[in-house]
Amino acid sequence: MLLTYCVTVFGNLLIILVVSYSQSLHSPMYFFVTQLSFSDILLTTTIVPNMLRVVLYDGSYVSFIGCLTQFYCFSATESIECLLLTVMSYDRYQAICNPLHYVSVINITFCVTTIFLSWLFVLFVILIISVTINHLTFCGPNIIDHFFCDFDPILELSCSDPFIVKMESRLIAVPLVICPFVVIIISYVYIIFTILKIPSVTGRQKTFSTCSSHLAVVSLYYGSLISIYLLPNMNNAKKILSLFYNVVTPLLNPMIYSLRNKDIKQALERILQQMSNKFHMC
Repeated sequence: MLLTYCVTVFGNLLIILVVSYSQSLHSPMYFFVTQLSFSDILLTTTIVPNMLRVVLYDGSYVSFIGCLTQFYCFSATESIECLLLTVMSYDRYQAICNPLHYVSVINITFCVTTIFLSWLFVLFVILIISVTINHLTFCGPNIIDHFFCDFDPILELSCSDPFIVKMESRLIAVPLVICPFVVIIISYVYIIFTILKIPSVTGRQKTFSTCSSHLAVVSLYYGSLISIYLLPNMNNAKKILSLFYNVVTPLLNPMIYSLRNKDIKQALERILQQMSNKFHMC
């Protein structure tokens, strides 16, 4: 688990550094990739260190405020990834379906404003549900049957009626999970129809390759997320799936973008070559 955490942080930091260092990657698509890598680092750092403590000592203690803080940070990073994947799908839609207007629509102002407003919206919305949880009464058992402070395990310890907070979570899921997923589906429907109109097979393959990495990440993320809600009464299966999208997905994301993306691979090779040349000169 420690090795997985180290590789995850290193891989995502490498993506951020390669994109920042290479002028050829200074485009909106790779700007959003760096934001996704940053959120992956935050997510895995929120979950894994405490999980290592739980595994090492066969259990762990956490204060209520500490548990609520972990829930807040976890929920915020998960939610921002949903919005990031949505914005990235819109970016691919504009690049493939409206290439002539792409530069004017997806500019630096759009990118920075979108990221800023997304974080602001997520932090505010998750704060609402966290404050509501804070007002619940906890007077019964205090053992969380999970490896981190997730929503359902916290509510299971409450002695008061969690109806309001459950309703809030369902309402919040609409703008943070359901609407982004719908936008992603619609974007890719238009993208697929546009690609099918390209006459040459080479042209279709080249165009699709620009969004294949994003599609793979979306499939991993939403596939595990939806599976958790389809298995409401299978605690062990939910724990495994939670482990997958909290630990494994942030590990796989940089691998997908580095192994399947020719631009990042070429930029990384150039950086390594330059470092090697400087080393030999020294």
